[in-house]
Amino acid sequence: MSKKQLIMEKALELFADQGFEATSVQQITDHCGISKGAFYLSFKSKDELILALIDYFTTQFTSNIDYLVKSTTIDSELLYKFYYTVFESFNKHSDFAKVLIKEQMRSFNKEFIVKMRSYDKMMEDTILSMVERLYDEEVGQTKHDLVFCIKGFMKMYSELFIFYNTPLDLELLAHSLTEKTNLLAKYVTIPFVSNELVQQFKQQSCNEVTNEQILGVIEQTLDDIEDSIEKESLLLLKQELLEPTLSRPLVKGLLENIQPHPHCKWAAYLLRGYFGF
Repeated sequence: MSKKQLIMEKALELFADQGFEATSVQQITDHCGISKGAFYLSFKSKDELILALIDYFTTQFTSNIDYLVKSTTIDSELLYKFYYTVFESFNKHSDFAKVLIKEQMRSFNKEFIVKMRSYDKMMEDTILSMVERLYDEEVGQTKHDLVFCIKGFMKMYSELFIFYNTPLDLELLAHSLTEKTNLLAKYVTIPFVSNELVQQFKQQSCNEVTNEQILGVIEQTLDDIEDSIEKESLLLLKQELLEPTLSRPLVKGLLENIQPHPHCKWAAYLLRGYFGF
């Protein structure tokens, strides 16, 4: 484990236990068994650390869900798998969710707000692709409203994992929300979030990821991982981004190589979008 990763994991434990404001850099370094100098070699400040935590966990979550939606081949299983994976992640990373909620309540940081809106939009796009695949013309006028309903289910039910310590049946929850979503898709006829309203949202927000941004993520990822098949695959994908020469099946195979690596998930997500997988 790298020193940066150690700091993030140990800091998360303290933030979840006693809050961001109450946790000092000294407490973090003591908890890690490192010096303050080592901390500041990895992060310029505590604020930068919290943003790094948000980036790390949110990109993992977003890329995992997107990969699940795109790789699940049986439509009848997709919605259940989607909800199960979402809440399994909330359950596994409830400490991070608590930190994120506290940060949202206290933060007026523009960078934080922009980041969260960007990740939210990416998740919307993934859910929309799932809705269009599952329900097709059945939800032509209500699909965007259904996307917001699914996001609402995710937010409301995630609170059960954040605020209560009672064990919850993930399978039952996933089946219950699958049923609710199917009912909404079948019977709702009056949307609030219309296609026209979504077009207005798009005009106010432009979140297209540029090639330069993807290359930046790749370079950072290459710095974070050791020599391995994932690193070799990522180097080939970087070259393909700069100068396309490979066949689509080979590009897809390279993407499959890097997907399981925890540090490569965000690069894989961005590259899948760029190459159209």
